[in-house]
Amino acid sequence: MKAFFLSRLFREKILLVAFALIGALIWITGVGERASAQMRAFQATSTELQVQRTWLVQRERFEREAQLAIEHLDPSRSLDTVRLQGELNAMARAAGLTNYDVSDSRTVRTSQFAVHSVQFQARNVDMAKLITFYQALAQRAPYLGLEQFSLAANRSNPAQLSATWRVTSVEIAR
Repeated sequence: MKAFFLSRLFREKILLVAFALIGALIWITGVGERASAQMRAFQATSTELQVQRTWLVQRERFEREAQLAIEHLDPSRSLDTVRLQGELNAMARAAGLTNYDVSDSRTVRTSQFAVHSVQFQARNVDMAKLITFYQALAQRAPYLGLEQFSLAANRSNPAQLSATWRVTSVEIAR
């Protein structure tokens, strides 16, 4: 390889060295990007481990507070999926809502709780009825909770609103 390089003209030698430098630069850039990605992954993992360590250190306190909260809840007032949908229908009718939908529920279970969530959507209603429905929902806390809310005006009639709620209920495992 050395003999090949030395037998070339000076401008060919410069070109070969330039190609070698460009190749080395591309390789070093790739190594730098991979090293940077590894460093970011290391930092993210370190942060996640620190958060987990914090939760584990405070585990007993969280369990104690959860146990105290459970003792203050009345299992007969907690709602399963069917009762959640029925309760929302009753509150909607009592608030005067006529054009609404309650989606199927999704459930997340733990050893002590089952958390059910549904999407409740009311279309083309006035603000007073929405406030009445919200107040009825708020009176059922902590057994019913509002997780998400969005509100939009009807384009053809801005006095009418469309609202979407994600409502959750807690069912205490017996």
